[in-house]
Amino acid sequence: MLWHEFTIHTTEEAVEMISNFLHEAGAGGVSIEESGTLNKERDTPYGQWYERPLNDIPEGRAVIKGYFNEETDLNEIQRELEPRIEQLRTFDIDPGDYSFEQRTVDEDDWADAWKQYFKPQRVSERLTIKPTWEDYEPVSAAEQIIELDPGMAFGTGTHPTTSLCLRTLESVIKGGEEVIDVGTGSGILAIGAVKLGAKHVLALDLDPVAVSSAQANTSLNGLEQQITVKESDLLSLLDGNGPSLGVKLPVKIVVANILAEIILLFIEDVYNALEPGGIYIASGIWKNKEQVVEEALTAAGFTIQDKHRDEDWIAFVARKG
Repeated sequence: MLWHEFTIHTTEEAVEMISNFLHEAGAGGVSIEESGTLNKERDTPYGQWYERPLNDIPEGRAVIKGYFNEETDLNEIQRELEPRIEQLRTFDIDPGDYSFEQRTVDEDDWADAWKQYFKPQRVSERLTIKPTWEDYEPVSAAEQIIELDPGMAFGTGTHPTTSLCLRTLESVIKGGEEVIDVGTGSGILAIGAVKLGAKHVLALDLDPVAVSSAQANTSLNGLEQQITVKESDLLSLLDGNGPSLGVKLPVKIVVANILAEIILLFIEDVYNALEPGGIYIASGIWKNKEQVVEEALTAAGFTIQDKHRDEDWIAFVARKG
């Protein structure tokens, strides 16, 4: 089967929004490659190794590829995306001097090709992400393995925001907590939370593809009794209109690895979902949004307990007063 490959050259800052635009436009898959220039330090504190060589994408730039079936009119896709990308500037997200490319590829050229670069990755002292198609033996009894097949959902653990969130969860979870994961994607954070000792996680996403992926990965890890995956937003659950939760509100921890613009929309909902003294981990925040997110959290009644950083991304640890 032939597919159209639609490539967008842009900035790392705009990656998540543009990737979402491609999914909404009907892409059957999206790949992201960020800067791998030789002067970019690789994160190796837990002994990570990298199969893929450094690339020559300039610092701060990224290449996003969306794959569409051969009946799709890519020119129409481009006309649809251009104004949306340009509009990002009004939200202080700089897509830079972006450009587009088109070509036709065979399905075998891309459907599984990315898997050769997704290897077992140690992301924290206790967590290792293992693709289902790779063999791996833990190096110690304390090491917890997250089996993962992300499919079309966001979240392999290789992006700084995901690994940052997992490390932050590790610093916060003490054991026995009930957790809500907002925008669960592949379910990786929900699985990681249980592996770290959480009692139960309610994993929420509005994307049915993500819900299916999270459910599949939950089963891969044998955690169906500890993780409840629902297609819902947080507000619907708080209003009492949502499905069975699997957790009892209020909860001890809420985690959200979503763009800052989305995080700003439901800070009060998170506050209401947390018990007094509860912890909100808000990640996916690019450095230029640090101040506005901090101000919004403080205004809602949170106390900033800590901040964790990975490259230009930030995760807040905020405590409910």
